[in-house]
Amino acid sequence: MKIFFKAIVIAAAFMSVNAANAQQAETNLPKWALGPFVRPEGVNPIISPDTNATFFDPMSKQQWHWEASDTFNPAATVMNGKICILYRAEDNLAQGIGSRTSRVGLAVSSNGVTVKRETRPVLFPAEDNAKEFEWPGGCEDPRVAVTANGTYVILYTEWNRKVPRLAAATSTDLHHWKKNGPVFRKAYKGRFFNMATKSASIVTKVVNGKQVITKVKGKYWMYWGEANVYAATSTDLVNWTPLVNEDGTLKILFSPRKGYFDSQLTECGPPSVMTSKGIVLMYNGKNDATDGDKNYTSNAYCGGQALFSLNDPAKVIARLDRPYFIPEASFEKSGQYPAGTVFTEGLVFFHHKWFLYYGCADSRVAVAVYNPAKK
Repeated sequence: MKIFFKAIVIAAAFMSVNAANAQQAETNLPKWALGPFVRPEGVNPIISPDTNATFFDPMSKQQWHWEASDTFNPAATVMNGKICILYRAEDNLAQGIGSRTSRVGLAVSSNGVTVKRETRPVLFPAEDNAKEFEWPGGCEDPRVAVTANGTYVILYTEWNRKVPRLAAATSTDLHHWKKNGPVFRKAYKGRFFNMATKSASIVTKVVNGKQVITKVKGKYWMYWGEANVYAATSTDLVNWTPLVNEDGTLKILFSPRKGYFDSQLTECGPPSVMTSKGIVLMYNGKNDATDGDKNYTSNAYCGGQALFSLNDPAKVIARLDRPYFIPEASFEKSGQYPAGTVFTEGLVFFHHKWFLYYGCADSRVAVAVYNPAKK
């Protein structure tokens, strides 16, 4: 009886250890990876829906509550010594993911954690050259980076509720944007123009303490994609040419892995970072309900990282097997996406630290910080 009881105690302890190991982010990161990212206490979420904010919508020709329902999936950059967060906001037109109109709002922070928001969006559907691609779905999921000479580039999804298209816009002040349209419109005579495309991570590098867009082997480079990770190059930052195989199909750099946290989707996140170890791509992995990692919630989005070669930026040389960032707080596991989502899109090097901005369950915006000095 004592032996049996002892066995039960050991088994219970083993199960307890397993339970403790489950649903945890990887903290013992390899030297090439960025992190760990720590959530500052008592500040998140830093952006939530605002039912009072209105602006005159040029499409409906009326005042509109443009961020009443959800605020999420933020981009981020630095301008005039402050962090500027460009976040996706949805109005209260209808209920359900994808059924409302998205616009991009702007919030500014001097310390990275407390923000002051603009009262009106800065990028939105209008009676302009992008109307056919952006109306009525809107401007979704921006990623932003800046060149060394101060030109800001947003790569975002134009959504007309027919085909999502990856598009580019440029600005020098983050308020006035030149919409350049779908980034693959010209490549290969428009072969990928009507294909669903989204989620672009442009390559950046920290130069003299400032994170700026950089070239790889003489060209601008970005990783992109939702179901798989692809790549594209550019000479002007607005027209991009995807990497393809000899038969003309898109070249897949890496894909979801059965049995892992990224078993369903590997969606590119914030601007990737060139380091001495290689190019670090942070991406958003979705856990498949059937073939995923049982240690993580089914359908949850967690943060992953992969390292690409400096000599061959299409070659993966390392990849995390466990997520470095997972849903933890209640607002990261409720809202539009209750399965749990920490959707990373904004990464900023500011005051010698990395600030990571992410969407929480498609409903809020939050921040986490990595201090390289403590790694």
